[in-house]
Amino acid sequence: MELEDTSKEGLEDGLDELVTDEVPFPAEYEKFWKVVEENPEDFTGWTYLLQHVEQENHLVAARKAFDAFFSRYPYCYGYWKKYADIERRQGNIKQAEEVYRRGLQAIPLSVDLWLHYISFLKDCLDSSEPDTEARIRSVYENAVLAAGTDFRSDRLWEAYINWEMELGNLANVTSVYDRILGIPTQLYSHHFQRFREHVQGNLPKHFLSLDEFIRLRRELAVVNGHSGEEVPPGDDIPPGTEDLTDPAKLVTEIENMRHKVVESRQEVFNHNEHEVSKRWAFEEAIKRPYFHVKPLEKAQLNNWKEYLDFEIENGTPERVVVLFERCLIACALYEDFWIKYAKYLENHSIEGVRHIYKKACKTHLPKKPMVHFLWAAFEEQQGNIEEARGILQALEEAVPGLAMVRLRRVSLERRHGNLEEAESLLQDAMNNGKNASEASFYAIKLARQLFKVQKSLQKARKVLVEAIERDQQSPRLYLNLLELEYSSDVKQNEEQILSCFDKALSSPLPIETRVTFSQRKVEFLEDFGSDVNKLMSAYDEHQTLLKEQESTKRKAENGSQEPEPKKQRTDDTAAVTGHMMAGDMQTNHSAYNYNWYQYNYQNPWNYGQYYPPPPT
Repeated sequence: MELEDTSKEGLEDGLDELVTDEVPFPAEYEKFWKVVEENPEDFTGWTYLLQHVEQENHLVAARKAFDAFFSRYPYCYGYWKKYADIERRQGNIKQAEEVYRRGLQAIPLSVDLWLHYISFLKDCLDSSEPDTEARIRSVYENAVLAAGTDFRSDRLWEAYINWEMELGNLANVTSVYDRILGIPTQLYSHHFQRFREHVQGNLPKHFLSLDEFIRLRRELAVVNGHSGEEVPPGDDIPPGTEDLTDPAKLVTEIENMRHKVVESRQEVFNHNEHEVSKRWAFEEAIKRPYFHVKPLEKAQLNNWKEYLDFEIENGTPERVVVLFERCLIACALYEDFWIKYAKYLENHSIEGVRHIYKKACKTHLPKKPMVHFLWAAFEEQQGNIEEARGILQALEEAVPGLAMVRLRRVSLERRHGNLEEAESLLQDAMNNGKNASEASFYAIKLARQLFKVQKSLQKARKVLVEAIERDQQSPRLYLNLLELEYSSDVKQNEEQILSCFDKALSSPLPIETRVTFSQRKVEFLEDFGSDVNKLMSAYDEHQTLLKEQESTKRKAENGSQEPEPKKQRTDDTAAVTGHMMAGDMQTNHSAYNYNWYQYNYQNPWNYGQYYPPPPT
């Protein structure tokens, strides 16, 4: 029985679908529903809602609530069981089974959910039907294939073995033991002990497969010097399986067979014991293997990281994948682990990578930027540009106003030649900035796009000039306008450069910033100016500003307090000052491409090395 993805489309966010029924919803349902509708990340609110619909036993309300919950938290295996029980109490056996199948599709490593599902099938299937046994065995096989390599899957294997033993299928029991004895699990030694009891308590012809029984009999016959053909086989006995006629030889053969059966598995057990010992410390350190919204301790996160690194280096791809799946149940809300998993799968399965990114971004981490960025980059690498564009757009809708998301969208369009769209995105962000500082940030980005990429100096200049008119206290706007003007021929562009300096000097910028721009203006005229009169005039203006700055400092030293906003702007000014004084604008590209979140600037050079200090 192959599990298929039966989750319902149209349940996205689970909050928009309305279900109607003749029976009215419970009286307090809307109160609980409103809480999770307004804040879908309120896990406690969800638990109250689910508890309410379970107590009220209202099927339609329960379906709406559980479906919405699982669209966000599919790893909560206990709630899948509760959902299935609600359907079963209403007599909806097929719907209950469908719930189990959806749950196992979402969390196939859940040993508990597999055992609940199998118990459900045993209760609901007609044991007199000829295909019931085969169907249950098929589910057991699906269960051990999906979850049987989990270190803590012992209960599942034991349930399978006990069921086959109850049916008297001793050869099947041996076959199951042959699989579990080679898998590192918590109760590995217990399984081997039970296997030896199984061998000692039953006859080899009953617990061995026909092929293995005949092979062992022939091996022992060669060693002991007798043939297994002393008694002619009956009509219903395959050749080579008849009992020996000599009772003593028969007893000896049985004991020798048992010894060889155990001996042949001993080597597998020894190797498995060694593998368990390498993983035991990691497993012992896992304190919360299940999903919960509460943060994990740092030690737990580090243990998962170290365990994954160990398995990647030493384990098989199958064991690595299983460990990642286990890890992501406990660490579903940590994007680092999703990213690590996707990176690992890049060398194994492109579709696997896409599946992991999709599950992370659409279900568990809809508002985490980094995993979305990597998914978009992955799709772009695969040539799926529309998919990448959709991923970034969906992220921006989920977390509006995040600068890094808008800039990723811009860079995507630029890389693929959609310059008009890139310009439009920046223009829209600039026009809709929440404040002057944000609008100025996007204005600088837009000017850079227009000048560096679209080669339009005039449009770039217009953007910055208009931005300065809106935000005259942003030193970075003046700084970037200067960089723009410096990028042209400074001799031909002298008037534009001086005009930019004058804008800064006549603005309401703090005195420290204006002194810095004044110093830069003098230096420009000294290095590139064509008129000595302008140079001397600039020098005189600079002396006046220095005196004003000195007067301001004295007032501060005498206890005068500046308003808090001005202090904040002064700090911003100091950062810009360092950038401006670091060197020539034409080579100082970092002055243009500043970091939106943090600034690291060099100390300004000493203006006095070029000109003597003003007379006192």
